[in-house]
Amino acid sequence: MGEYGRPPPYGGEYYYAERRRGGNFCVRCICCCYCVLFLLIIILASIAFYFYMYYKPKMPTYDFQSLDVKDFRYQPDFSVNADLIITMKTDNPNTAIGFIYGEGSSVNVTYSDSNICTGKLPSFYQGQKNTTIFQIELKGKSTFGSGLYEAFQENEKNGKIPLKVPVQIILGDIKLKQFNVFANVTLTVHDLKPGKKPEVEHSQPTFDVKF
Repeated sequence: MGEYGRPPPYGGEYYYAERRRGGNFCVRCICCCYCVLFLLIIILASIAFYFYMYYKPKMPTYDFQSLDVKDFRYQPDFSVNADLIITMKTDNPNTAIGFIYGEGSSVNVTYSDSNICTGKLPSFYQGQKNTTIFQIELKGKSTFGSGLYEAFQENEKNGKIPLKVPVQIILGDIKLKQFNVFANVTLTVHDLKPGKKPEVEHSQPTFDVKF
């Protein structure tokens, strides 16, 4: 009761009560949003775990097989004409996952960061539990400075093959997002001559995946 027994003004209580109810509503909204977000995370994690356990995804493996020389000639203008065929093998160990190797691939043979020849991977679909052997023809004419040209002639050919391949995963009957696989193989080639099978020492390919 206020002074002289009269109740305090109603308006003050009305605005105070409204502010309190508004604050409680905001808190309830925030709590609901967090609960929904937490539930969504649990659902997505459960789906991902189910697919992982059901499909048991594994990365395909790649291996260098051989190198054939169709043309390899030194020119008086410090250039090299090259026409090489590289044979690669890829193995898909998955029982329910396939891979589409799409357009836009690129394969380069380099020596001391200089391109010797280029080519591209054939487009194909690799099914489940499948091993595919494919060939890549690489052609090019490269001009070097005199120092690098002489070193290239005198040394055993120690080069790298950077390979970029657009790959799309097929999960059952569902096509997923396409991504790029980058691979590098280091080669040491002995006796690079046309029509002769060269002796090749090579490293295991290293890979990087970018979405």
